[in-house]
Amino acid sequence: MSLRSPFSIHILQTLNLGTNRVGRTIQTARVGSDGVEVDRTALDSAHIGDIKGALGTVGQHQPPPEHSLFKRLLVLLAIMGPGLIVMVGDNDAGGVATYAQAGQNYGTTLLWTLVLLVPILIVAQEMVVRLGTVTGVGHGRLIKERFGTLWAAFSIVDLLVLNFLTIVTEFIGVSMALSYFGLHPVISVPLAALALIAMTLSGSFRRWERFMYIFIITSLLVFPIVFLVHPLTGPILRGIFIPSILGGVTPTSILFIIAIVGTTVAPWQLFFQQSNVVDKRITTRWINYERADTFMGAILTNVAAAAIMIGVAFAFGRTHFFGNFVSAGAVAISLGHHLGYVVGALFAIVLFDASVLGASAVTLSVSYAVGDVFGAKHSLHRSFRDAKAFYLSFSIFVLLAAGIVLIPHAPLGLITLGVQALAGVLLPSAIVFLLLLCNDRAVLGPWVNPAWLNIIAGIIVTVLVILSLVLMVATMFPNLNLVLVVEVLVVLAVIGLGVTGVFARKGKTNSDKTLKSNRRVKEERKSWSMPPLALLERPQWSATSKIGMYLLRGYLVVAVVLLVIKVVEIGIGHP
Repeated sequence: MSLRSPFSIHILQTLNLGTNRVGRTIQTARVGSDGVEVDRTALDSAHIGDIKGALGTVGQHQPPPEHSLFKRLLVLLAIMGPGLIVMVGDNDAGGVATYAQAGQNYGTTLLWTLVLLVPILIVAQEMVVRLGTVTGVGHGRLIKERFGTLWAAFSIVDLLVLNFLTIVTEFIGVSMALSYFGLHPVISVPLAALALIAMTLSGSFRRWERFMYIFIITSLLVFPIVFLVHPLTGPILRGIFIPSILGGVTPTSILFIIAIVGTTVAPWQLFFQQSNVVDKRITTRWINYERADTFMGAILTNVAAAAIMIGVAFAFGRTHFFGNFVSAGAVAISLGHHLGYVVGALFAIVLFDASVLGASAVTLSVSYAVGDVFGAKHSLHRSFRDAKAFYLSFSIFVLLAAGIVLIPHAPLGLITLGVQALAGVLLPSAIVFLLLLCNDRAVLGPWVNPAWLNIIAGIIVTVLVILSLVLMVATMFPNLNLVLVVEVLVVLAVIGLGVTGVFARKGKTNSDKTLKSNRRVKEERKSWSMPPLALLERPQWSATSKIGMYLLRGYLVVAVVLLVIKVVEIGIGHP
């Protein structure tokens, strides 16, 4: 595509001296890693200033501590938050239900999926951390500016639909959890919705983050459940290190594995963490601290997920409850009957906690994306009066989702499973855009992905597409040998990755080779600042790239339709 018109460039250059009609700063000063003032593109001026975290403050111009371990720990405590919140928040109501179902129906045989998902989580979220700290703008804004309104619309519509359904599952979790304590959903769901809105509309990022820390700490109650069921080490180790599926490979088990992937690595995470990093005012100076925050969150969320699987598996392993999952609420009740009221209550509290934390993070990802795309103020540092669109979008999504849960006889358990599987199906598309942005040299400069990271991310996308393809084949041709189908798809994927790698090597430009051999990348990173997005020429896609992207979109449409068919089949009793 061509550069923007000279007239529009002149206007934008003029606006660099101040703010535009919606009050967003086009360029403001920030301090680079070496202490030099460089330009930083920002959509919202509230994104510039001191880092005011739940556990401390880091000054905007404060130099990083170099020798004192104690001071580094203080800085980490102040900066950490986005990584922990996005990861623990991903163990939301749908996550708790999915992991509980894995334990109840498959025992410990699916623990290996969580081990494989740890590097996927770390790789995906590290890329959004880098995008956020380097560019200072959200994920939705980057997609819109770099790929145009059409592709931004595809991504945002996917996000809005999936997130809305996910928020519904969060309030399903609220209703089930508090029902254990005798509170009717007509009372518990509206109260939870209003409390969630009140926590978010405080106008203080620090206050909101402190609320989130309370929920993160409460989520640790999942570990006492594991000890109370007296698990055996042998089955746990086999489940972790020996991939298997109790009952074999079936369309239902494939759907379930996709649901585990979807609930552990979800598209909303990409949008949320990048925007939350920007909103917390974290720059490249502190990127390693935020990477540590993300790494700790990834480990914690998968260990907690494994704890849910293990706890439920050993609680029901030799009972009539095994293999008969109904819902997360039913798990709490069954635990109460089988192991005592306290164990059931602990599970209900974990479910409620996960629901509220998840609802907060998922809904905020929508509000951040709305602000990104429509140019509205969107920061938790702002008051409701100063950022009405941001807070209204949050409140509307919360209230609508809560209302749907109160509809009588809605298939809440099936909705939960279907939403997690849908997230797994849509994830490849989200990661493709993430990869494109992280290889956009005009945006990231010396911060672009190294070759090894692109290889890992490419393998991740391939695995996710294979899972979706297997689901499609299983739905259309239920009598086929699924093991053979998986083997054929893996062989084709390996060939495809090999061919892609050959063309990628041949297609490298001289500038790529120069940058790769440049020994001064670290120095370049210290002074790099992304130019204003509106002044950048959009990347040109080759004919092959365009065909590939449209094929991906077409495939996703078909995959979503077949997913809906499979979920309906399960709902009416077909395996």
